[in-house]
This record gives sequence, C-alpha cells and structure tokens, in this order.
Amino acid sequence: MPEQDPSPTRSERRRSRRRRRPWRVALLVVLLVAAVGAAGGYALTRQTPTPTPETMPTSAVGDRVTTPGGVVNALSLGPVPTWDPQRLAARGDTAFAERVFARTLTAYAPDTDPEKQARLVGDLATDTGTASDDLKTWTFTLRDGVMWQDGTPVTCKDVAYGISRTFATGRITGGPTDALAVLAIPRNSDGTSTYEGPYATGKSAKKGRQAFEKAVSCDGRKITFTLSMPVGDFDEMLTQPAFGPVKKSVDRGEDGTWDIFSAGPYMLQGTWEEGRGGTFVRNPHWSADSDPVRKAYPDEIRYQEGLETQTVAQQVMADNAAGRESVSLGSAPPAIQQHITAVQSLEERSVNPRTGIVDYLVPNVRSKVFEDEQVRLALATATNREAYVTAIGGGTAADPALSLVPHGLPAAHDDDPVGAGTRGDPARAKAILEKAGVDTPVEFTIAYRSDPTSDKAIAALVAGWQQAGFEPKTMPVTDDYFSTIADKDARKDIDVFWSNWAPAWASASTILPPLFDSTINITKTGPGRDYGYWEDEDLDARMAKVSAIVDRGEREKAWAEVDRTLLEQGAYIGLAERRALYIAGSDIRNLSANAVLGGVVEFADIAVAP
Repeated sequence: MPEQDPSPTRSERRRSRRRRRPWRVALLVVLLVAAVGAAGGYALTRQTPTPTPETMPTSAVGDRVTTPGGVVNALSLGPVPTWDPQRLAARGDTAFAERVFARTLTAYAPDTDPEKQARLVGDLATDTGTASDDLKTWTFTLRDGVMWQDGTPVTCKDVAYGISRTFATGRITGGPTDALAVLAIPRNSDGTSTYEGPYATGKSAKKGRQAFEKAVSCDGRKITFTLSMPVGDFDEMLTQPAFGPVKKSVDRGEDGTWDIFSAGPYMLQGTWEEGRGGTFVRNPHWSADSDPVRKAYPDEIRYQEGLETQTVAQQVMADNAAGRESVSLGSAPPAIQQHITAVQSLEERSVNPRTGIVDYLVPNVRSKVFEDEQVRLALATATNREAYVTAIGGGTAADPALSLVPHGLPAAHDDDPVGAGTRGDPARAKAILEKAGVDTPVEFTIAYRSDPTSDKAIAALVAGWQQAGFEPKTMPVTDDYFSTIADKDARKDIDVFWSNWAPAWASASTILPPLFDSTINITKTGPGRDYGYWEDEDLDARMAKVSAIVDRGEREKAWAEVDRTLLEQGAYIGLAERRALYIAGSDIRNLSANAVLGGVVEFADIAVAP
C-alpha cells in the first residue's frame, strides 16, 4: 500500500481521503495498455508465517475476559476521512471498521500470537473460496444468518453492489482500486472501464452493467468472480472493505462519507460527528454464530477523535476515572514510550507491535554512481541500521530491517545476502569499493523526507557511509516528498531515495511487484513507485509467474526468493520496520495488536473487566 507516515499529522490524514493507492493505479495503467493492444477448483494450503522474536501480551492487566459488558473508550487524533467501505484507505481506520461494523468475504483471524495473525478464514463467506486451475475464476458461498442492522439479510447482491461502487471513480474516490485492476470487464479505447459504476445511466451504462454482472455474478448465496488475469491471492485481496457489501437502499453515494450501515457486531448510535467521533452500540441483529472473527465483548465502543496523541497517552497512563476504560489508537510519542517501558505497571498495560511499515533506500541505477552493482552492494554493506533505529527512537519505535518484507508476513525471512548484519561493516564496504576500482570518496546525493527525527536518522547513516569511503550529500525535502522523487527529472540530481512501504494484505505480492516490476511502474512520465528505475526483464517475468502459483505457502516462499535476488543485486537497502506503542487503562482486558492489519489495536477480541 502507499507510503505511511508512522506519526501522521492531522493535515496529512485529511489529505489521505483524496489519495488513491498509487501502485494499484500503476497496475491499472498496465491493464489499460494491454486492453488497447499495446505492449476445475483446488483446496488452499495455509501456512503460518515465519516466527517472530517477541511474545505479545494477551491482556493489559489481570486475567483474560471472555464475558460481555462494559464500555471501551477508543481515543484518537484523527480525523477519520471516511467510514465508507469503498473509500477506506488508512490502515488504522480500515482495521477498526473491519472489526466493528464492516464485514468482508474473507478476513485474517485475530490471534494474540503474531505467528498466527496471517491465518485467512471465511468471514461473510463459509470458507476462503475455490479457484479454477487458471486462477481466473473464484467462487465463494455466503454464510446463513448474516444480518444488516435493520434485520434484513446480507445477500450476494449486496456484496456485488458494494464492489460496483469502486467503478464510480468520479464519486467514490480515495479507496483501493483493485477491482478495476483485476475484474474481467472490457475497456474503452482510452483505457477506461466500460462500466462506470451503479450511479451511471443511459445505454452505455446498461452495457457496462451487463459486463460487470458477468464479472461478478450471483446465484443465490454463491458469488463468482471472473478475473482478467491469474491472481493467486485474490482470496486475500477480498479482506479489504472495498470488496465488502453495501445495501443499495441506504447508499447516499459521495454524500455518505461517514454513513455506517452495519453488518457487524456494532452499529453507530446517531451520526458521526467529524472532529469529535461517535458511539458504537450493539447491532441487535448480529449473531456470534454467523461470525467466526469478532468476539464483540464490550457493550459500547466510544470513539473520540481530535485528541493529541501525547495528551491521550498521558490521560490513559494516569488511569483516572476517564482513563481506566480507555485505549490509545495512536502510538505514544518516543519520549513517553521510554517512560512506559521503564515502569512495570505501565508496561503491563501496553503493547508494542511491529506495524509492517518498512523504511528503505533505493539506489538510482540510472545514475553514474550506482549503475555499478558493486557500488550498490558497498553502500548496503556500510549501512548501519541499528544507528538509524536509535535515531528514530530506539527499540520501541522500530527494529532494524534487512528486508522490505515485514516479519508478520508468510514470505518474511531473516537472510542477509549482503552479509553485513544490522550494524554495517565499513571496512568490508571499503574493500568492495577498492575491488570495483572506483575513485574514493564516492560522492552521491540522497533525498529524504525531512523532519527533526529523520534529519538525525539520515545523519547516523551518513557517518557509517563516510567511514566506508562514501561522501554523501543530503537533500532534505519538506513538501510533497513522494511527488518530488517520482518526478521524471529527479533521477538527474538524486542518486539514492529514501522511502517506506507497507503491504495491503499479508502477501509480498503487495510489496515487490508494486515497487520493482518495471512493467507496472516505469513510463515516459516517470518511475511510478520504482524510484530507482530498477529494470530486470527476467525478474519481471519471474514475478508474474510467482503471482500465479496456486499454493499459498509455495507462492510466498517464491516471493521470499525474489526478495533475496533483489537484495543480492543491490536493488534496495532495508532500514527499519516501524513499531507502535499503545497503552490501555487498567480495566481493559485482552489487549493485543494485529501486525497483519497494520500493527493496530485489535478490536475483535478486546474486553472490559467485569
């Protein structure tokens, strides 16, 4: 998914409502070009992800609670840009919606063990679906007994209608566009979809609607998807609310920004107040028997936004009457994190998950400096990731990362093809430069998104690089960073780009192709998300083949091999996987965080002390 700011400002959250997921747009461009002439089922095998070193706490204080009752105060900076399932993009908002009111065909089952959080199960669907041998047709059967908050059943047509809204690109904006990219719907000569969504009228609208109904067809409780390409992890793509149901009779289109019509355990009481929040109460028509994902222990969840993150942390730490039943939805600031982890009573009420957001560097292979693979590998060898982590806040803020694949994913691995470890080896890097026969010091320019913390982090990297025989020139960027480095002329002046990324679901397919498949990214207008202009036809073809591997375990193992190849060739340099630290009041039980959903507080299992 798009780059993530571990500590977004309120203005950045507002801007997020207007963003699309850029790599998906790039994928769509490829499909559009293809469309105009340019350039039997199986049982899924589920495997647990690579083990992680930490053991996450299962409760804040006291024993685990499995009885209903109580109120949870969810405290957030916000603002929430939207609760519309087809417009949700921010990972924290999406995860909250998925556990509270938005149902999807499939979901990742909650678990306090990070090793098991990538386990896919049926949610609205009875299982994780059946695919054809060519992975272009997927069929799911809806559960009995799933009801909307008005007591009417959630139907196959509701799911199809929800998905259809994604195609109304002029009215439903800001969310994932995967449906446009993968569903087998014809395109116009200009590459746009012949289907314009459920609000369009006229003869052309009828033709487009017929095409959509072929791609997303209903037969009673059975829904079948016909895709334009093989997609091995389509069942995981469906975990996104963008593929969830919407009841047509209550849809207000673009005017329903904060409308919530629930099929989950909670429904919104009254209306959502922008900047303040809302109260979620029990959906009387929800049944635990029809929901294998959500426990729904609290009677109410009171979501309050507009609260500064530091103020929230201090309020919950104080554990007064207002804080005992509260949980922070924003990560505590680094200075407060150190205090929380130093005080046992506070540490017991906190959780410190990995978020899946990985900071990394990409050498510009079109620059004279880094067109040489050995020079790229020398830079990777000299990179002190531990110093970088220390500068951004230490062990509660991040872990050193050698790979872009986060620890919570099945494709995660601990291999170090460069062999320099997390502290770097300047002496070895210098030897690589000498063997490459380049003049030292090797001068280069590195661009990064500037703020006081990032300035310190990049300075820490510069110190190690200088010891190895490099002479970096820093280029701090304060405004429109990613637009700046995606400009087609950026490669002329910048030799190394800082960036970060997070997976959209628990597969490396949402990391490696979006960032390094040149067929998706590189055009005359710029590099897309492949900022370093990495081009490898053989690897592009290999990634396409990996995407079509049927077995999930084998597919993710193959993604891990692709990642090793990229590291071996110096295509990128991993820096750090970000962590968050959430604190809860002493009456909160079953506190955990879900790394697969973005390292956010897990509301499927949270409870209040009786």
